[in-house]
Amino acid sequence: MSVDIQSVGVVGAGQMGNGIAHVFALAGYDVTITDISEEALNDAITTIEKNLSRQVSRDKITEAEMKAAMSRIVTTLKLTDLGSHDLIIEAATERETVKNAIFEDLIPHLKPHTILTSNTSSISITRLASRTDRPEKFMGFHFMNPVPVMQLVELIRGIATDAETYQSLLAVVEKLGKTAASAEDFPAFIVNRILMPMINEAVYTLYEGVGNVRSIDESMKLGANHPMGPLELADFIGLDTCLAIMNVLHDGLADTKYRPCPLLTKYVEAGWLGLKTQRGFYDYRGDVPVPTR
Repeated sequence: MSVDIQSVGVVGAGQMGNGIAHVFALAGYDVTITDISEEALNDAITTIEKNLSRQVSRDKITEAEMKAAMSRIVTTLKLTDLGSHDLIIEAATERETVKNAIFEDLIPHLKPHTILTSNTSSISITRLASRTDRPEKFMGFHFMNPVPVMQLVELIRGIATDAETYQSLLAVVEKLGKTAASAEDFPAFIVNRILMPMINEAVYTLYEGVGNVRSIDESMKLGANHPMGPLELADFIGLDTCLAIMNVLHDGLADTKYRPCPLLTKYVEAGWLGLKTQRGFYDYRGDVPVPTR
């Protein structure tokens, strides 16, 4: 018996949180977004409206569907307001202590059937679940960025997750019109387990002087048919995120092939985190991105 999910609470109004709220509202769910910042919540609503408008202009959805989706989204600064929802998706900062604190605050306010999920890209689902009162109703629900565009959702079962919870989320992914990939709970799951070492290897290729930024990206775009070069993609994801996931892989699997490239660490130390700080492997402060190496 899977749970009938009608209402969804999203914790975190950042890039991932607002994208998740967008696709759920469009699929007919009532959505509440919470964040510790009023400004972040306002920005999220503006972004969702802008992204829905873009879908209308491209004839992906109708004006009426956009209006209906916007009417299903509410925001709150009170985390506990999410307690009455059927499904909670935590999309806060990729730090385990932050995630644990959020679940701890939420638990006393949840309904018995509420499913808890995390949009983490690399943290152990089993470990996060074990700190809650419902490890059997806890899963990894990993959306890809940008959420409205990307087709894949990774579903990650912890060691205690029951079949009913998994079936419920499988049905949700289908209703969203996306495709589920089931992953076991090992460091970085499927996508990042494969993608991040490739990005890290591209940084090593740069670090060792085998190619410059442009030649590495062009090689993978034109030689392997990748839509974006690995260094360009790293800038888009955020170099701090890439480094954090490489560290999770290196710590969790204890294999030297996952050792983060010292140059990646150096860029993060410089605060050159990619697109979000205007500088990474490219400098985005001018009209066109210019390689920084």
